[in-house]
Amino acid sequence: MSEPRSLAGSAMQLAALVKTLNRWVALICGVVLMITVALILSEVLGRRISFFRIGGADEIAGYVMAGIATWGFSYALVERAHVRIDLVHAKLPAPGRALFDVIALASVLCVALLVSYYAYDVLAKSVARGSRSNTPMSIQLWIPQVIWFGGWAWMALTSAVMLGCSVTLALARQWNLVTDLTGIPSETGETA
Repeated sequence: MSEPRSLAGSAMQLAALVKTLNRWVALICGVVLMITVALILSEVLGRRISFFRIGGADEIAGYVMAGIATWGFSYALVERAHVRIDLVHAKLPAPGRALFDVIALASVLCVALLVSYYAYDVLAKSVARGSRSNTPMSIQLWIPQVIWFGGWAWMALTSAVMLGCSVTLALARQWNLVTDLTGIPSETGETA
């Protein structure tokens, strides 16, 4: 009986590490977003004072938004902030809720892998063709696309680790830990 508990403890430590890494990623994304806001503000000021005019802030902001959104998906996953419908989930006993949580994570992993595959395809084609944006800045598209692809790949890795941890906890019959790790938080902040 101590081996399942040891595995459960290791799974929770791994999940805690992934949560910590994603919190750092979210912090970095927040800083990048604030820098983008400053860039946009300087562009707006540049309409009145030419000294502040930089140009291309709208294009850069679009790339930043696409990039931080994909990286933010993983943070939302570990913080259990994605929208889930709990009509059936809340009425199930703990093993049933854990099963639904594992199925939900497996679904997230499948979507993340699928989008990562196609995002890599887009990135590879941009690199092979030397694609550039059709704007005055003429940015090489692989630059924002590698950040975008990296976010999807990180989402796939994060969801795979969280799924592995959840399955390990479920096999150890640690139903409450599965719920704490991946379950649906209730409106009061407690897990369902």
